Amino acid sequence: MNIGETIRNFRLQRSMSQGDIEKRTGLLRCYLSRVENSHTIPSLDTLAKIAGAMDLALSQFFSEGNSNGNKGLPQLSDDEVRFLSQMRRYSVNLNDSDRKLVLAMVKKMASSTSK
Repeated sequence: MNIGETIRNFRLQRSMSQGDIEKRTGLLRCYLSRVENSHTIPSLDTLAKIAGAMDLALSQFFSEGNSNGNKGLPQLSDDEVRFLSQMRRYSVNLNDSDRKLVLAMVKKMASSTSK
């Protein structure tokens, strides 16, 4: 998935310039250019700002119908994207052992609720 290309496509579909996004988010045009050209990968929080500036749900950046050609990717709801954003925020402080433990707990909880 090329998130920069996806952002550019949505921006152009809405006839917006990088300057329009800059005014609505406070993110610099040069930063937006680096994102769109895949020189920088934005955080989920930054993606949320960009999505908000374009009046999009954050999950639309990850949906199957975003015209980036990726098929078979699950469409994420806004709640799922928020959850993953929180997990990412907290996981940076975990060591490998703790990450494995958290993943095992999530798998266990998911398997017990599906029965």
